Amino acid sequence: MPAARSLIRIAVNVAIDGVLAAVAVPVAWWIADPTGAVPSAAFTIPLGAAALLLAGLPFRLSQQYWRFAGMGDLLTVTASSALGAVLFSLVLLARGLGPPSIGFTLAHGLTLLALLGAPRVAYRWFRSRDQSPVAQADATAVLVVGQTEDCDLFLRALTRDRRQRFRVEGLLTLGDRQTGRRIQGHAILGAMKDAGAVLERLRDEGRLPGTLVMATPDLQGGALAGVVAQADRFGLRVRRAPRLTELDHGTTSAENRPVELRPIMIEDLLNRPQVPLDRDAMARLIQGRRVIVTGAGGTIGSELARQVAAFGPGNLVLIDNGEFALWQIDMELAETFPNVRRQSLIADIRDESRIRSVFDALRPELVFHAAALKHVPIVEDNPLEGLLTNAAGTRHVADAARASGALAMVLISTDKAVNPTSVMGASKRLAEMYCQALDIVARKTGTGMRCITVRFGNVLGSTGSVVPLFQRQLARGGPLTVTHPDMRRYFMTVREAVGLVLQANVIGVGEARPSSDQDGGIFVLDMGEPVKIVDLARQMIRLAGLKPDEDVEIRFTGLRPGEKLYEELFHGKEPPAPTGHPGLLMAHPRTADPAIVGRAIEEIATACRANQTRLALTLLSRLIPEFERDTDGSHADARAGIGV
Repeated sequence: MPAARSLIRIAVNVAIDGVLAAVAVPVAWWIADPTGAVPSAAFTIPLGAAALLLAGLPFRLSQQYWRFAGMGDLLTVTASSALGAVLFSLVLLARGLGPPSIGFTLAHGLTLLALLGAPRVAYRWFRSRDQSPVAQADATAVLVVGQTEDCDLFLRALTRDRRQRFRVEGLLTLGDRQTGRRIQGHAILGAMKDAGAVLERLRDEGRLPGTLVMATPDLQGGALAGVVAQADRFGLRVRRAPRLTELDHGTTSAENRPVELRPIMIEDLLNRPQVPLDRDAMARLIQGRRVIVTGAGGTIGSELARQVAAFGPGNLVLIDNGEFALWQIDMELAETFPNVRRQSLIADIRDESRIRSVFDALRPELVFHAAALKHVPIVEDNPLEGLLTNAAGTRHVADAARASGALAMVLISTDKAVNPTSVMGASKRLAEMYCQALDIVARKTGTGMRCITVRFGNVLGSTGSVVPLFQRQLARGGPLTVTHPDMRRYFMTVREAVGLVLQANVIGVGEARPSSDQDGGIFVLDMGEPVKIVDLARQMIRLAGLKPDEDVEIRFTGLRPGEKLYEELFHGKEPPAPTGHPGLLMAHPRTADPAIVGRAIEEIATACRANQTRLALTLLSRLIPEFERDTDGSHADARAGIGV
């Protein structure tokens, strides 16, 4: 039935175009020769209709949807009119019925253009007028910010919103040469960098809007943060316009769907330039290979699984100790990468025999080890579990990967391993030392598995991180809890972090890494500048359209066991070295023989299994001198939480 209706509409278009083309013949003839009559009208006038319809076939003229006529449709009408006029004149000449003058063909083409184009434009205008939105008395005044093309797209979407909940007071564009011009009747008041002056002028005129709408979807970093700061000065909310794919003007449902603004995400305010990655080298390394990801259900592990799957591994094995998290990433990959062969295995990295049997059976070529206990206060309360997972578990994975003939293993480490004041940080530093030692042996002998360690800070939005915590607290109306007003942390998006982890893998396995200079080195992601947690809290409150300390309280709760005020990416004695790749640096912490570190890890694991907390922590302190504990297992008060 819909197909039949479509054919009927096309037939109506053919009939209308044919009639208009027939009318164009005597009109054009009169324009060219006001005193002459159309010769053989019974033949000539139908010929005009046939010539136009034939000329319109390659341009699909009669299939046009008049309701959505635009510039492209007018160009089609123009081309069809010109070709139709030429065909008509050629047939007349062939039949000995030459046109009245040399200018007839031009007059005929222009007449066709006018007669065919005018009803299309008029129909579109009348339909647009009939569907014009009705302005609401309580419509929100907005100032639209972005590139001119994005502003135009957003304004078009507003004209189709029948509820008309927004009233545009003006525009701010990225460039400074458009000021004074108009887009769809709305004035460009200035450039984005002049937001403060423009808002002040609007306030003085009594036209200050309630919301700034960011029309450009990829505007972020310092430029966006500056606009947000100016909006906060004047008490304005900042929202994002829907993305281009959501502003679909071609369907009836889109016309009836209101324009929904989205909140600015805290990730958008990170002033981080895009780091170029060697995707081709990543594909060559991963494509067709057997890959294992441990901790695949976690934030880092699941993103590793996604990005690895995109490169087409021969077999992707997901390992996690949590059934639900493992099921979630497995189902996601089944939908997004159905052609990638994969397996999901429940396994605990602390179970050495289980890990050995899995690796022996699957014989992975690449291993990404993201499984760990990472929440500092919880590991402080459960130190033996942290040591068994982070240190002994890493050794089990590394030994199993090496024994099964893996090409490389990547250890995901943390900035908390630098000058550790927590069990979590110290256990990860011990894991780093073991992997460093294995890598040194492999590079010296030229054989065996490469062990690549990558260290970075906090991931925005990860499980247990501060951003989801603040979001939950905001949803409840506050307060937002911050441990200390001076606490600072490094932040990076999970996608960026995992991309750089894969880049480090390429460098670590390839020949781009000089063996003489970088034996046992640890890759460190360039995290930019640290962010004060209290500033992050205030920013999130503002992005929610609220005022810090007025609408939402910020409450300081005090440092928790094992926490630092400042995290570090490098030890004072391990200055960073460039790798030649943007976003990646190299640290050179001390190393040890793998046999010595391995025995120490086994001694600590034995103490943990025997529930001997004091002995396990004493052994840990001997290996990691920066990590200080009192004899009863509590923190040394001089170092707890100050990050020196």
